[in-house]
Amino acid sequence: MRFLLLAACLALSACAAVVVGTATVTALSVHDRRGARVFFDDGRIESAGQRRLARDPEIAPTQRRIGVVSYNGIVLLHGEVESPALAAHAETVVAGIDGVRQVINALEVAPPADGWRLARDGAITARVKTGLLDITSLPGFDPTRVNVTTSKGVVYLQGLLSQEEAEAVVEVARWTRGVERVVTIFEYLDPPGE
Repeated sequence: MRFLLLAACLALSACAAVVVGTATVTALSVHDRRGARVFFDDGRIESAGQRRLARDPEIAPTQRRIGVVSYNGIVLLHGEVESPALAAHAETVVAGIDGVRQVINALEVAPPADGWRLARDGAITARVKTGLLDITSLPGFDPTRVNVTTSKGVVYLQGLLSQEEAEAVVEVARWTRGVERVVTIFEYLDPPGE
């Protein structure tokens, strides 16, 4: 009897976790300007990119140092590799994934970042994201629509934004402690000059 009760509790817990996880992802995609399909496609692209890099015989030994971030089909590769040829090969591997519109190759030929560098980058990303919460003067601005990635002090910003939103986001990022450089990979809702 106890076994059946324990099994029922575990099954209910697993079901609750799936429901909560699905609700969270659905809520995030509702606020996202990409739309639910593109939102989920970006997740699929990131997973496929990591899998392909992990299985590639040239890249696999160093794959853990390559990050793959997709936003609206534009993929950012960041991290460290041993050679320019390996960086170019990683780009080719990821570019072949269905749905990838463009690859921004920000891979650096350098020794792998140590744990402290990774922790500092994580802290910078958190500070930038927190700073975006202070953008309250723009009606309808939602900081969750901006993807922030930091690699060796360089902050990469991705999103579908208006020119005004993009300028405010860049201003926050460039004045955040620890940021060495800001790279924008925005797509604009209102093309420049409008």
